[in-house]
Amino acid sequence: MADIIKISDATALALHSMVHLAIEPDKQSTTAEIADAFEASKHHLAKVHQRLTKGGLIISTRGPSGGVGLAKAPVEITLLEIYEVMEGPMLCQPCLFGKEVCPRANCVLGTLLPGLARQMRDYFEQTSLAQLAKESKWGKTTK
Repeated sequence: MADIIKISDATALALHSMVHLAIEPDKQSTTAEIADAFEASKHHLAKVHQRLTKGGLIISTRGPSGGVGLAKAPVEITLLEIYEVMEGPMLCQPCLFGKEVCPRANCVLGTLLPGLARQMRDYFEQTSLAQLAKESKWGKTTK
């Protein structure tokens, strides 16, 4: 089931890292702290953070009290923005072969693919970091 939607490891790290930062948007975290939280390579995450910085989604401060933080309020950042910084434009391809129109008279999957692609894009476009941070259980203790 996880293979239905393909998201690269770098994009998955970007999405998780951004939600992590959105939970406490006024606080900076180090790349090492975030990498530890997700059991990820800090070198890989550093490259992800470079792309997010270049894309204007996070700010990076060097030095002993440095770290990364959100460049905008969490409510202003959507999953689609993060995805597109990492992967490029999210295209709603209605064809398994990546064609605008299926070369066959009728697609073997009917209207399934265009509908799923549209749903995914709509979700990414309408979901902000603020929403995910609010729903997140990360860093919260349960009794």
